[in-house]
Amino acid sequence: MLKVGLTGGIGAGKSEVSRLLVEHGAVLIDADRIAREVVAPGTPGLAAVAEAFGSEVLTPDGALDRPRLGSIVFADPEKLAALNAIVHPLVGARSRELESAAAEDAVVVHDVPLLAENGLAPLYDVVIVVDAAPATQLDRLVRLRGMSEEDARARMAAQATREERRAIADLVIDNDVPLERLRERVREVWDELVRRAAAPQGDPPRGDVQE
Repeated sequence: MLKVGLTGGIGAGKSEVSRLLVEHGAVLIDADRIAREVVAPGTPGLAAVAEAFGSEVLTPDGALDRPRLGSIVFADPEKLAALNAIVHPLVGARSRELESAAAEDAVVVHDVPLLAENGLAPLYDVVIVVDAAPATQLDRLVRLRGMSEEDARARMAAQATREERRAIADLVIDNDVPLERLRERVREVWDELVRRAAAPQGDPPRGDVQE
C-alpha cells in the first residue's frame, strides 16, 4: 500500500485532482468529509463539541451550526485549538479504519487541506501538492465560489504559504493550466505513484520533488 497525502491551498483545484486520481484507481480518504461525518447528529463528536462550546453551536434540529461555530473559533486561536483537539483524533481514527480496509496493493490518497499547517507530511509515503498562483486562487474563489474578495483573501492568508506547501512536496501538480493539460499531468503522477507502490520500501527517497 502506498499512502499519499494530497494537499493544496484553497482554490488551487485539489478536489478536481482527487477526482481524477480516483478515476485512475486511487482509494480516496477525504478528511473534510470525514470531519463532517464525525460531528453529525447523534455522534459522540457532536456531543463533545456541544459540551465544549455550548448549545448555541447547534441548530434547532440538533445539527451543528457550522457558521456559528466558525465565527467563534476562527476569532480565537485557543478555541480553534480546543475544537481541533476534539475533531482531529476522530478524523484520524476514521481515516485509519478506511485505510486498513483498502487492498494491500492500493494507492490510498488522503485529501488533507491543512496537511502543511499541521505538520502531517511525515505520515505519508508521498506528498502531492496541487499548486496555483495566488491570483488564480483568488479568481476561482470569487468567480466560482461567490466569495467576496475580502473573505477570499482572508481565507488564503489563514493557510500555509505557497512556498511552505511546496517545501513539503514530493510531487507538484501545476493547476494554472487548461483542464486537458491537468488531466495529462495527473496521469503522469498516477503512473509515478503506481511505480512507487510497486518499488521496494524506501525507493525513491523522500525529497525528490518532481514538477
